[in-house]
Amino acid sequence: MPSEGLRLERRLQGTAKGAALAFLCIFACTLPVQADPRDPLESFNRSVYSFNDALDRAVIKPVASAYIKVAPHWMRKGVTNFFGNVGDVWYAVNNALTLKSQATSDSVGRVMINSTVGLLGFIDVASDMNIEKHPADFGLTLGRWGVSPGPYVVVPLLGPYTLRELVAWPVDYQGNLVSHVQDVPTRDGLTVLSVVDVRATYLKAGEVIDGAALDAYSFTRDSYFQRQRYRLYDGEEPESPEPAP
Repeated sequence: MPSEGLRLERRLQGTAKGAALAFLCIFACTLPVQADPRDPLESFNRSVYSFNDALDRAVIKPVASAYIKVAPHWMRKGVTNFFGNVGDVWYAVNNALTLKSQATSDSVGRVMINSTVGLLGFIDVASDMNIEKHPADFGLTLGRWGVSPGPYVVVPLLGPYTLRELVAWPVDYQGNLVSHVQDVPTRDGLTVLSVVDVRATYLKAGEVIDGAALDAYSFTRDSYFQRQRYRLYDGEEPESPEPAP
C-alpha cells in the first residue's frame, strides 16, 4: 500500500499536469489565426456572412422547408429541370466563348431537346439520353481567359464570390433569360421561385456544414474555392497553379 506521502505526491503531479494542459489550451486560443491570403477582407466578410446566415435561418430556409413539404417531389423536380434548362442557354454561350466545342455542343443539344421533347425543360430528357451538363458562367469564362480570381468577397444577400465572379455578375444576370421577362410580377415570381428551389436543393448540405464544421465561415470559403477550381480546370489539376489574387 502506498504511503500517505506518496499519494499526496501523485495528487500534486496530477494537478500540475492538469494546470499545464489548461495553460497550453488557453495559450493556443490566444495565438493569432493565420490569415488566408485569398481573403484579405475576412473581418468584413465574416460580418456579411453572419448577416446572410441570420437572414437565411429566419426567412429563406423556413420558406424552402415549407416548399418541400407542400410541393410534391415531381413538381419540385420539374421546377429544378425548368431552371436548369434556362441555365443551359447561358452555359452554351460561355462554353462557346472559351472554345469548348464538346461542352458547347452538349449545351445546345440539351436546350433543343429539353425545350421541345422535354416540354420547356420541365422534363430533363437530355440527361436521360446521357447528354452531359456543362455549367459555365461569365466569371468562369474570365478565368479561362486568364483573369485572376482576386480576393474573396461575401456579398449581402448574394453570398460568396471572388472579385472576378462579382465583376462578371451583371453580365451573368443579363445572360439569365428570366431577367428578360417583360412582365414584372412574373419575372419577380420566377426569381423568387428560383432562389427557393436552389435553397431547397441544398437544405441537407447546410445541415452537414452546421454539424461538421467548427468554423462554418472557413468551411464555406474553402469549399467555394475548391468548387471554383474544379470548374475552372474541368476536374483536372493544372500543371501550374491558378494565378494568385
